[in-house]
Amino acid sequence: MRRGRILIFVLLIIVIGLVVGFVVIRQFLLSSQQASEPVYVEVYYAAQNIPQGGEITESVLATMRIPQENVVAVMFTREELPVLLTDKVAKFPLDQGVVITESMITSGSAAVPISGPQWASLIPPGMTAISIPTDRLSVSGYAINDGAHVNITACLLFVDVDPTFQTILPNLTASLTGTGFAGETGLPVLSLGAGGAPQGRLELDPSVQQPFYLVPSEAQRPRMVCQMLLQDVVVMKLGNFPLVPTAAQQAPAANQQAQQPVAPDIITLIVSPQDSITLSYLMYTDVKINMTLRNPSDQARLATEASTLQFLLSQYNIPVPAKLPYAMQPALTNLQTPFLPNDSVTVPAQ
Repeated sequence: MRRGRILIFVLLIIVIGLVVGFVVIRQFLLSSQQASEPVYVEVYYAAQNIPQGGEITESVLATMRIPQENVVAVMFTREELPVLLTDKVAKFPLDQGVVITESMITSGSAAVPISGPQWASLIPPGMTAISIPTDRLSVSGYAINDGAHVNITACLLFVDVDPTFQTILPNLTASLTGTGFAGETGLPVLSLGAGGAPQGRLELDPSVQQPFYLVPSEAQRPRMVCQMLLQDVVVMKLGNFPLVPTAAQQAPAANQQAQQPVAPDIITLIVSPQDSITLSYLMYTDVKINMTLRNPSDQARLATEASTLQFLLSQYNIPVPAKLPYAMQPALTNLQTPFLPNDSVTVPAQ
């Protein structure tokens, strides 16, 4: 019995030793195998050619796996994708297959060094810059400045014209009278009387049953309409661009007085090519253009109704005053701003 127990203990010790040895050897082999296999990391590269100043988006990028020991800190891994896509553009042309690094990109608001004027790099691809005249009222009292986001409204005047003459109605009239026939040819002789009277219309007065020829008492009054044309337009520059590079500008002398800033009368906008044509047409047809300042983070586009006299009356419930047998005295023919005691009076130069 005693020998049997000793034999059992010996067998148990041998079995336990074999199990422990197997586990230790297996762990050692696995650890050595894992140490020999390299760890790969995904980094981003250009999936297509990216032009200078081109926006970095996920559609122009792709990933590739490289060993971790080959990854450099300036590369962008999958965890750093949000940083790579946040308002970034290419500093210079990137060929397809080039690994993206920090030195190859810059902020979209920063100027990219390209040929030509430095500020041309501020124009996104597919857009263009156009300058239009402006004044203090058109730019919200100069609250609109470089980099502002604005909406553009335009007010136009319409008149009726003769389709053939392309002149404002009514036409001027003259009488044409036949005085007979000329000689052997028998052609009619016509006499043109003194003219220049505006064309009117014939109306029958129901009171006396007599016709009257009515002519206009004044020239045709234009009909005005205002509408918002463009939304979320970026202002590139308020005022003129410098003709002399900044580095070449000399500092004023100590005894030289600083010049007073001149109020800007021109503004440069970043718009699409089609919108630039529209603004050119409006500018050369003397259309009144106004800009309204908006929040740059507001990406909404709103559909607006054009404002006309009919729209104002119906939209804001404005009644047309009735003709009464009495009126206020003195007669009012235009609206004047009340004069206050503290108002300053500007006397024009003689």
